[in-house]
Amino acid sequence: MAKKKKWKDLLVDPLNENNPITVQILGICSALAITVKLMPAIVMGISVMVVVAFSNFIVSLIRNYIPNRIRIIVQLLIVATLVILVDQLLKAFAYDVSKQLSVFVGLIITNCIVMGRLEAFALANKPIDSFLDGIGNGAGYSFVLIIVAFFRELLGSGTLLDKKIIPQSFYDAGYVNNAMMLLPAMALITLGIYIWVQRSLYPQLTEKE
Repeated sequence: MAKKKKWKDLLVDPLNENNPITVQILGICSALAITVKLMPAIVMGISVMVVVAFSNFIVSLIRNYIPNRIRIIVQLLIVATLVILVDQLLKAFAYDVSKQLSVFVGLIITNCIVMGRLEAFALANKPIDSFLDGIGNGAGYSFVLIIVAFFRELLGSGTLLDKKIIPQSFYDAGYVNNAMMLLPAMALITLGIYIWVQRSLYPQLTEKE
């Protein structure tokens, strides 16, 4: 029973109370860079989840055999291998999205969430726990990306997943897409509003700090 609760906490806590972006303040750069459209944000979130989960799992499996003085090098090698695999799979099966993500898939290697979970969790916990921790933190990262991208694409382009959402009658009545939502600065503002709402609903997050 205690194990099931622990596994649930590993999956659920990063969605809100220990979110890697809004609480741990990790991975913000990519969150701001690829949220103009919803589809790239979803794919990026899934990619990070896969890399974090499997790098956590692998590092946890071999943690007792990694000399401490070279642990960072070993971790980077594992992460880089997984990122290359993800990048090649995207180019093979989702080429258009891969082009939109550009260099940001490769930059998962430098994402603080990945190395942060390896150092803070995988090196001290069992493989299954580490894998679930990776899934949870990847899901928490993805959730924030999707929320920010949802509002930026909807308000900035009038679409979601490149499909027109706002009726033509709105435009005929004078509605105009807010092009400012497509600017990088609005990603930061949208994220800031999300954090403000989150802290308002869950004041204990502020007290943790």
